Amino acid sequence: MNKKKGFDSEKYIKIQSEEILNRVNSFEKLYLEFGGKLCRDFHASRVLPGYGPDTKIKILQKIKNKSEIIFCVSSKDIENTKIRGDFGLNYETSTLKSINDLRKLGLNVSGIVINRFSGEKKTLKFKQYLDNIGIKVYLQKEIEGYPANVDKIVSKEGYGKNPYVETDKQIVIVAGAGPGSGKMSFCLSQLYFDNQKNKNSCFAKFETFPVWNLPLDHPVNIAYEAATADIGDRNMIDTFHLKEYDFPAVNYNRDIENFPILKKILEKIGKDIYKSPTDMGVNMAKKGIIDEEVVKDAARQEIIRRYFRYKKEYLLGIVDKSVLENIEKLMQSLDLKEEQRKVVVSARKISKEAEKDSEKGNKGIYSGSALQLNGKIITGKNSELLNSESACILNTLKEISNIPDNIDLLPASLINSIGDLKHKTFSHSNPSLNVSEILIALAISASSNPSAKECLNSIKLLKNTEMHATHLPSKGDESGLRDLGINLTTDSELTGEIYLR
Repeated sequence: MNKKKGFDSEKYIKIQSEEILNRVNSFEKLYLEFGGKLCRDFHASRVLPGYGPDTKIKILQKIKNKSEIIFCVSSKDIENTKIRGDFGLNYETSTLKSINDLRKLGLNVSGIVINRFSGEKKTLKFKQYLDNIGIKVYLQKEIEGYPANVDKIVSKEGYGKNPYVETDKQIVIVAGAGPGSGKMSFCLSQLYFDNQKNKNSCFAKFETFPVWNLPLDHPVNIAYEAATADIGDRNMIDTFHLKEYDFPAVNYNRDIENFPILKKILEKIGKDIYKSPTDMGVNMAKKGIIDEEVVKDAARQEIIRRYFRYKKEYLLGIVDKSVLENIEKLMQSLDLKEEQRKVVVSARKISKEAEKDSEKGNKGIYSGSALQLNGKIITGKNSELLNSESACILNTLKEISNIPDNIDLLPASLINSIGDLKHKTFSHSNPSLNVSEILIALAISASSNPSAKECLNSIKLLKNTEMHATHLPSKGDESGLRDLGINLTTDSELTGEIYLR
């Protein structure tokens, strides 16, 4: 999908990699905590049009001769089977996927550090698997009194009980499966041991958001708050930075609130070089912005997307009401409305048309979906054969491939056969085909139907398009749309069946 460009990735990659190399120049070793997603940072690519999802990877490739990567994951997240919403994978699988991706790109992953370990069985099984496939793994136990009891933390009874991870490169990139993975704790533990060895090491942070030198109320920074509303992150003026440099730098609450304790830990380790939380960062994202208005508009759209996501997660009991209230306040702060997402209006309209067209007229049973492609809105409504998302995808592929409406991409016999299999053999109450199923059916049909083959070749053009559905999608719809790279939102209305989380 063609979108206006507001960010210059190539310019940013050059400036950002140079900044990282400048930071390490005065030290033997730099432990660089990478915040956010290392691979496939779709939030950044949505908020900063022109920012590639793998921009961070390209930065790492620029400095790969001087760097290696350590992955961190929390034992508590493993035990609780925490799921990453972007990929639908648990944290163990997500970590392994990231390592595979990085190695294919020629980036060196030295090992995995599992933090906050206290004997969890799932963690021990995961460690055994990592040992079996030849990946180095280190267990770091929770330190009693962390982070307040500085004297114990910076001692043989604290960091001193952790395993020391030997590294070869000057820059150690410390990445994590998600928030709370223990990246900073690992970095500080390494600094403690390096100080014992008289090694001149340092710690720094690389986080794209919030952008420290954009205003506090800038839509890009508010979009970061929206993205982290479920973990309670809030943007604040870094008072330490303001006092020291008379500049209103933006940081987030956890870094600012924890800085006094972090500073004490660094003092005790012997590495007190920072005057503010912002000093620790190497973020140069502002340098990549080339069209302020494009970026602002993209950030506003991301906030609306997040609002719909949290509405859905609240309905499903995944987040509590305070999260929904937080995102509603962020919407209000920029005077944003649901209808400013264009596909929302179109999806609701086609849903009402579907209900009027039906003789049954059961409210809530009929649903609509809408997709925006190069400024044009294409819709689909559910039927006995297709879910509304499936109908919308097929209609869009016809539009892209210039296939007339009266030509069937999928023969009715094929659709009915799959529907009968779902209903009669697998006892599915809804035999309509979801997105994953219609993609498979389209691939089968392409061998004998030139129109279907043409549409199959056009599927890649759906990536990064916007879509809205008036109901909770099935797992097959969600999975298929995620694989296509479509940004889906939903009104979170039930379609008559209980949604399986």
